[in-house]
Amino acid sequence: MSGADAAHRIHLDALFRAHYQWLCTHLRRHLHDAASVEDIAAETFAQLLEAAALTAIREPRALLTTIAQRQLYQHWRRADLQRRHLQQADVDYAVSPEDLVQLAQTLDRLDHSLHRLPAKVRSTFLLARIDGLTYPQIAAELGISQRSVSVYMARSQALCDRHSANQFLEEKRSA
Repeated sequence: MSGADAAHRIHLDALFRAHYQWLCTHLRRHLHDAASVEDIAAETFAQLLEAAALTAIREPRALLTTIAQRQLYQHWRRADLQRRHLQQADVDYAVSPEDLVQLAQTLDRLDHSLHRLPAKVRSTFLLARIDGLTYPQIAAELGISQRSVSVYMARSQALCDRHSANQFLEEKRSA
């Protein structure tokens, strides 16, 4: 660990100690699930940990609020995806609580995998799969070529294929 890494961790530790409880209280205004509040707060600080070395932050609460708000939007988006998926499910199919948990975990892992992709690749995938836009519409929306849309979709589809293969292997191991 370099001196810069150590200084970064020390700085982040001080931020965490000074603002974690405040951030949780702030998030409780939007979420009533304590576990989700803590997850979002922890992910906020994890993103800061992964960031390049922080310089002195004049308004740490503003930065934390911005990052946490993005996490909150992602949380709501995942919940919307889960609801839409369940609404599209066959009405004759009774969904067990175990199936719901497994679905939520699968969507969460996929969402986490998608966030490893560059922003334009992820946006391309979401615009195509969630919003149902065509490649020309996506190209116009993102200001990129249709060829780039094709390349980005292939890249995100490869990630989904790997995710499906990993899911299949996990199910085989647990069976």
